[in-house]
Amino acid sequence: MDDQTGIIHKNYSKIQSCINAACQRSHRSPESVTFIAVTKYARLEWVHALLELGCTHLGESRTPQLEERASLLPADLHWHFIGPLQRNKVRRTVQHSSLIHSVDSLKLLSTIDRIAAESNLQPRVLIEVNLAGETNKKGFSREELVSNWSSLCDHAHVKLEGLMTMAPHTADPELARPVFRELSQLRDQLQVISPAQISLHELSMGMSGDFEVAIEEGATLIRIGSALYEGLESGS
Repeated sequence: MDDQTGIIHKNYSKIQSCINAACQRSHRSPESVTFIAVTKYARLEWVHALLELGCTHLGESRTPQLEERASLLPADLHWHFIGPLQRNKVRRTVQHSSLIHSVDSLKLLSTIDRIAAESNLQPRVLIEVNLAGETNKKGFSREELVSNWSSLCDHAHVKLEGLMTMAPHTADPELARPVFRELSQLRDQLQVISPAQISLHELSMGMSGDFEVAIEEGATLIRIGSALYEGLESGS
């Protein structure tokens, strides 16, 4: 094992221990949390090291890199598209994505739905919510999401499975807790008014600096990038 692989193994083990501890504190099974290894800045050899550890859920935020890596790596991986999605790249993105986390407008969902129908696909999607109200982040406000919910549910060719959010970047993960708690509560409220065929069982929230708090507040999907590569030289 070379030095870089050893660093990744050490970081991965540390993250897994933190996941297990957060699940224990919140009386959850570790199997209820999916660890997505974000690879958008990772070198390909680092990704191979993650695969050796058993990682099967990988996250990309750019369509060209998603296409390239999906073609180079094993076909049984689960690719999560976690970045802003342009409507002119939807057709290419849905071909490779197990789950699209970043549906941030009704127009985008309608485009995904139309292309899914044309391609005979039924992509899984999450609705992105900007609960922190930060202008540099995309997503529905709480009010926009509630007012558009019936229209969002009215798309027969996608599987609407939950919500995604990003908390404000802060050195204190406890400051992210209210945002994560609000997303969980919002999901529960929307589930009550959703059609019977829609199950909002996924909450994508929590990144390298705050994933433990996110788990404690109900995250089912956590997106970990920088903590995996700590101690390595910058990737591209």
